[in-house]
Amino acid sequence: MNGADLLIKKLADAGVSACFANPGTSEMQLVAALDKEPRIRAVLGLFEGVVTGAADGFARMTDTPALTLLHLGPGYANGIANLHNASRARVPVLNMIGDHATHHLELDAPLTSDIDGLTSAVCAWTGVSTSPNDLPEVGLKAWQASMEYPGNVTAFVAPANHAWDPASGDVDIPDIPAPKTLSDDEIMEAAEALRNSDSAALFMGGHALRESGLIQAGRIAEATGARLITETFFTRQQRGVGRVETERLPYFGEMAAEHLQGLDTLVIVASKPPVSFFAYPGKPGWLSPEGASLLQMGDHSVDAIDTLTRIANALGAPNEVMNVAQRVEHALESGPINAVELGKVIANRLPENAIVVDEGATNGLGAFLMTGNAAPHDWLTLTGGAIGAGLPMAVGAAIACPDQKVIGLEADGSAMYTVQALWTMVREDLDVTVLILNNGSYAILNIELARVGVEAPGPTALSLLDLTNPAIQWTDIAKGMGMAAERVDTVEALDEAVARAMNERGPRLIEVIL
Repeated sequence: MNGADLLIKKLADAGVSACFANPGTSEMQLVAALDKEPRIRAVLGLFEGVVTGAADGFARMTDTPALTLLHLGPGYANGIANLHNASRARVPVLNMIGDHATHHLELDAPLTSDIDGLTSAVCAWTGVSTSPNDLPEVGLKAWQASMEYPGNVTAFVAPANHAWDPASGDVDIPDIPAPKTLSDDEIMEAAEALRNSDSAALFMGGHALRESGLIQAGRIAEATGARLITETFFTRQQRGVGRVETERLPYFGEMAAEHLQGLDTLVIVASKPPVSFFAYPGKPGWLSPEGASLLQMGDHSVDAIDTLTRIANALGAPNEVMNVAQRVEHALESGPINAVELGKVIANRLPENAIVVDEGATNGLGAFLMTGNAAPHDWLTLTGGAIGAGLPMAVGAAIACPDQKVIGLEADGSAMYTVQALWTMVREDLDVTVLILNNGSYAILNIELARVGVEAPGPTALSLLDLTNPAIQWTDIAKGMGMAAERVDTVEALDEAVARAMNERGPRLIEVIL
């Protein structure tokens, strides 16, 4: 048994069940080791951004890390944008980065790079193997660090000779530390603040938005009248019929500030005080109301569901939550498709326990607003703002939850960043329906151009936001990768296409003309 074999075996022993890979020459022993380990599903991505984004989607649905297999520093660098999103989502991702053999590094071959410098940008922990026997140990340390609540992006470097040289011995699977919890005094302070407030809100992210967390938040709301407000871009929210309803903080800063206006108390759980996504001339960056009392319930390493449960109990809140979403069927208006009609179709057709991966940008909001009363489902968003995450996250979510339908709401511009994910969906026969929301433009940037004070953009500026010269032929791209695809431009055609997609298994793409 060589170092690679022992490493992969021990990671499987620890519970790692998926590896998203884009390997090169220095990783061939790791590839061979995966061939011998049936407990780990190896999935090929044709670009490292697909690999890392898929690991993000997998982690959001399982709370466990998938392994990524990346080719030296430059391969890892190709995946950094989606690792940034994963780090902002605070989910576990375990990056396995191959490197030159240790005796080859001094030769400064073309792919030699500062891997430690690259990983420091987004990884909470990085280790480098010192020998074949050390390789499984450093891999398990990286796994352990990734599993610290609620999750971390970590990395370890596997020199090629440590993978191919013989290894022996055994390594114990390390323990995962329990999440932190707040003191009784901190819980009582929050309970008293909510009880005595005239206008309070819970501002929540992370695990607070899981169904069990929202039940506790709902208990608090029914005991105190507090509003339940979520981050604009959250990791994962469980919503739909029978689940506690929330308000989502608007994206634009002045709208968000207005949404929070009048609150005198903001209790923050698994998040930070809300701020504007960008700075704009003459517009607010800090969004909490002036004079409001802000109670930060620890940082993200504090168990959010424990916090909410103990606050609810301290308030003597009712055990049953009555204010939950009820089923609503939306009447459709025929004709051209807009964001609202898109949302109605999705809401009406969404199957129970579906997973929606939302990178719909300007046209995704309608779908979110209309689906609050749809069948129970999970909603995943772009936590770090680095576009190109949606299609890969759909891959990862589908690998994690093969019995749940995955719907990818994907803006046309964002989809081109990681379009290779379509190929992986077909190769793995994943139950993913991709809705390409085609408006032929980086529409959000047309809005942002005006918001930053550009009053009369010229033809060069406007051309940099236009996607129609040439027009992207989405159905051709999908079919070229073996995916069934169709194009719709009316509400009636969209409804029929979505109905078919929800009732049939397998990967498909629907190009939605908006």
